[in-house]
Amino acid sequence: MILSDRRTNLPDRLDRIWLRERLSACRGRPAPFPGDQAEPEEMCGPATPAAVLIGLVPAAEGPRILLTRRTAHLKDHAGQISFPGGRIEPFDPDPVAAALREAEEEIGLEPSRVEVLGEIARYRTRTGFLIHPVVGWIEPPATLRPDPFEVAEVFDVPLAFALDPANHRRDSYERDGRRREFWVVPYESRYIWGATAGILVNLARLVGG
Repeated sequence: MILSDRRTNLPDRLDRIWLRERLSACRGRPAPFPGDQAEPEEMCGPATPAAVLIGLVPAAEGPRILLTRRTAHLKDHAGQISFPGGRIEPFDPDPVAAALREAEEEIGLEPSRVEVLGEIARYRTRTGFLIHPVVGWIEPPATLRPDPFEVAEVFDVPLAFALDPANHRRDSYERDGRRREFWVVPYESRYIWGATAGILVNLARLVGG
């Protein structure tokens, strides 16, 4: 599978070995897009640490990324598409442990089914979170049991699609007289935007060269 944009440096077939090598090579590299577009004052001060799992599932046509759609009744980010994840708690030894714990709580993914391949640069949100994205390979069989209170749906997106810059675009909205810009990675009928899209764009820029 060859992606359409010449700026990428991707192999014909994406696999865990290549991904582990690329993640190792980009360790410590700053994020191309360190966070949400916001006014400078909104990005100052302390941020709440959080971790998410970019879970990759092998498939015949190439790995696919697990994503969730949040339930409509939640107080924060209701109905939005996100990675499994959440706050890093004081009892979590590191961001990897937090990402695996949250994935187990949200979608019932057993940590033993995840091979951690590496991490990518942190991403700060306008709402005050500093997100640590952890990339993990989910080897079948893996039974998922989504928490019905938090998760309305679990679905997947081809990794090759997410890594292709041709599928990344900018969108915006206006609120209180201010124009906000953000990344969007639309897939079929799904509108992946905000921090989730921003992290996907960072993943593409970092591992795709």
